[in-house]
Amino acid sequence: MTIFEKLKRFVSRVFKTSLEVFLEALKHSPNAQGYVSGSITELLLKRKLESECGLEIKRIREKWEGKKHARHRGDFYFRKRDAKHWYVLESKGVKSNSEKWHRLYNYEKLKCFLVDHADKIPWITRRKDVEKQIVDWIDAHLPMFRSDYASTLYEYEEIQKFKPTKDTEKARAIAALRKFRRDEINEMIAQRLAYVMSKVKVLETHFVSGTSGASERTQATPRKDEFNVVAIDIVLRYPEHNFVFVNPQNLESSGDDANHLQQNYIMGFVFTDAQGKPALCITEDWYEDFNEVFKTLDPEDSVEEKDMQIDNRYLVIDNEEAE
Repeated sequence: MTIFEKLKRFVSRVFKTSLEVFLEALKHSPNAQGYVSGSITELLLKRKLESECGLEIKRIREKWEGKKHARHRGDFYFRKRDAKHWYVLESKGVKSNSEKWHRLYNYEKLKCFLVDHADKIPWITRRKDVEKQIVDWIDAHLPMFRSDYASTLYEYEEIQKFKPTKDTEKARAIAALRKFRRDEINEMIAQRLAYVMSKVKVLETHFVSGTSGASERTQATPRKDEFNVVAIDIVLRYPEHNFVFVNPQNLESSGDDANHLQQNYIMGFVFTDAQGKPALCITEDWYEDFNEVFKTLDPEDSVEEKDMQIDNRYLVIDNEEAE
């Protein structure tokens, strides 16, 4: 049976429709695309860890029988083959709107952001003037910020709500933007973001969780002991699926509760050279090699096998496909 035939059979059996209707529905549902993308990430991660790192991987059940264990809130259990200790891994992607959130479509915001995170940029020489190096880089690689993109842009809502009381640079910039419709402002921002991201993309986490009593959380981010390793797929900022790993205990804690992670961490950047080749730059807390982060794990932090609840639903699907 060919891949096409398998896909056609799967869509017919699971969704009771044709491939044409399935594709059209998928194209019109960003949420569905997001779920599929997340499933692809988890599958590729599982295959990578099994084939390259010699790990045994089992999926953690989403809906538990009874109260879910507070330290089993990741996506996978893993251990070295034939080893005793099981650990928990959480799979995530990068923040999808980081550049827009930080308003990097404006020159001053971009410059200040790069200066603030210069420690994550390998071509910065710390003993020299950091700001000058950033300014020189922007001038060389994003020269339109000195011409067509020199003016400051604001979101449509901010333009409408702004009530100037005196003549300022911001007041003049917003006055010049008031003639544009919402879609026109959005298009201007989108064009600048595409321009910026053609040379530099931000790798930023987005840890957001609920605060139910069962989770033992005091804030809307995960506790640092809910999983042992975080795997981040940077595909939204990289030409292909690529994973970086971290031990959450090695990340800076939340300022409100030392037992919690922060919501966002700037992991680093992806710079693109004149030939279109991406260069991944991440901080020392993060590893491209899973075996390096595995060395940071303490057997005392492993989970009890008796507490594990494993999701075997994919085995049922595989068996049905084989029939």
